[in-house]
This record gives sequence, structure tokens and C-alpha cells, in this order.
Amino acid sequence: MRVASLAVLSLTLASSPVLSQRTARLNPVVDLLAAAKPVFGLYAPANRRARPGMPADTTPPKSTAQLASEAMAYPNGDLLFDGSMEGDFDAAFPGFAASMAALDAAGMTSKGSAPRMPHPVFVKTHKIGENPAVAVERIGRQLNEGVAGVVFVEVESAEELKTGLAAMRFKAKGGTRADGVGAAPARWGMTEAQYRAKADLWPLNPSGELVNWTIVETKAGLAKVREIAAVPGIGALFPGAGSLRGVFTTTDAAGKRVFDEVAWENAIQQVLAACKEFKVPCGYPANERDIEKRMQQGFSVFIIGWGEAGFRAVDIGRKVAGR
Repeated sequence: MRVASLAVLSLTLASSPVLSQRTARLNPVVDLLAAAKPVFGLYAPANRRARPGMPADTTPPKSTAQLASEAMAYPNGDLLFDGSMEGDFDAAFPGFAASMAALDAAGMTSKGSAPRMPHPVFVKTHKIGENPAVAVERIGRQLNEGVAGVVFVEVESAEELKTGLAAMRFKAKGGTRADGVGAAPARWGMTEAQYRAKADLWPLNPSGELVNWTIVETKAGLAKVREIAAVPGIGALFPGAGSLRGVFTTTDAAGKRVFDEVAWENAIQQVLAACKEFKVPCGYPANERDIEKRMQQGFSVFIIGWGEAGFRAVDIGRKVAGR
């Protein structure tokens, strides 16, 4: 009786239009965003960095392969997030490329007739406005490693955002991405022709598998947040809460640092208001203490630190979302 019941359930699920649509897609984040469901991403696990004034970490560092296996073993995150190239891109890129190769070997994509990424990788790219031509080339290099999402930092204008979005699209799709594809097709589990068809920007292309996230984290960006939010092609818009904390922190006459929490929260809410106005999912770098509050406010895309505290935040978020 139990076997028969399971067979009926399997048949029902297989015939479900929603499930059929999901299994046809490579990038599960697209499924979630399209269905207006919350997304819970985690920073990819990494060895602890030495910091001035902090005691040395005596734990032996994990290899790239060990970190990749650890990332693949956690089942409840919707994506892995890499922020290593926001600063010195050229210095960080080789390590990132090695990590992508390790993630691929560890099972980043379930390959076959219908490839699926249980752990798509989203990566920060360097600020586009500093040198747009260089930014376009760098975004292409990241995409060629097989990432499923690119995150723009410190966006301060609609034009800067449009430059970045075009860099995520092949010239045949109206973009500026160079024709080379690197290791991406193999890591997506498909031929080069199939990759070129699928590696386009959602939601501009409803069949696209690439997603953009945009972060506003300066006063200049806040001043233009509505025109930024109005640009078609954003998968999610974030207030850079950590950077904005610095923006709204000053030093008084006594040399004491003063944090204006009211102005900081107003900036976060300003980004959220723009998201709601232009119907763009809004993201937030949450933790276990604030994720439920931010979900109640209307945030629906979250980047969370790796580790036990982060896993608890994901559990809270999934419970609130009914996932």
C-alpha cells in the first residue's frame, strides 16, 4: 500500500506544471524569483583570514576541494555567494577560478539530459563605474568560469547598471560580452551551443539562466536609487547595509565614532521603497537576529554568513517563508 501511494505521489508531482517548469531550468534561483518566493544564499565556506589584533587560528586550513565538498553537503541554501573579487580583482581571480573548478568536481551541477544546479554560484564583481571597459572584460571572465549570477557593487547610476547588464549578455543578444565561453558550458553540463542559448539575463529573457543583483551602498547611489531600480533586468536590488553603516558613521570633536542608526535605517528603507515601487525583489545581508524582521518588512533575497549561526538564520527564514 505504501509503495502504491508513493507511486501515485510521484506521478502527481511529475505532472505538476510548477515542478515541470523547475526541472527544466538549470538555475533554481530563477524559479524562486519568478514565483516570488524568498531566496536564501550563503557565503561559500572559506578558511579564516588572519586579522590584526585577533589571536592566530591554529586550525589547519582546509583545501579547496575540502571547502567545495563542505559547500555541496549543506542542503538548505539556494546558492553560494563569493565576494572575494570586490577589492583586488586580479589578485583574487586565480583563487576563485580554482574554487569554481573544485565546486564543479564536487557536484555543483547535476549533469545529464536536464542539468540542474543545486548550488549555483553568485559572485561579486569589481565596481563598474571605475573603469567600465575593464569591468566588461572582468564580468566576462567570471561568467566563463560558470557562475549563475553576477553582483554589482556600489552602483551609483542607471548608466553604470546598464553597462554591467550588457556585459552579462552576448553580442548576439544585444550585449557586450565577448564570444568566448571558457569552462562555463562544461560546468553547466551542456554543449557550447546550448550554453549560448541559456546564458542570457533573466528576466529580460524569460528563458535566461543568468541573474543580476545590484547593490546600492553610497549616498550617490541612494540619490539615484529610483532610476537604478527602474532599469529592466535587475534580479534583485540590495542596500549595502555594511557599507552604509560606514557612510552614516562620523567622528566627533573628541575623536569618538558616532553611528547615526536612524539615517542608516532610513537609507535601507529608501532602497526597499524603490524595490516595491518598481516591483523588484529586494535583498538584505541578514543574520539570525534580523532575518524575520526584514522578511516582514518586505525583503525576500538574503545573503547569510557561512556556519552554524548562518544555518540557523536560513532555518528561521525558511520557516517564515513556509519553505
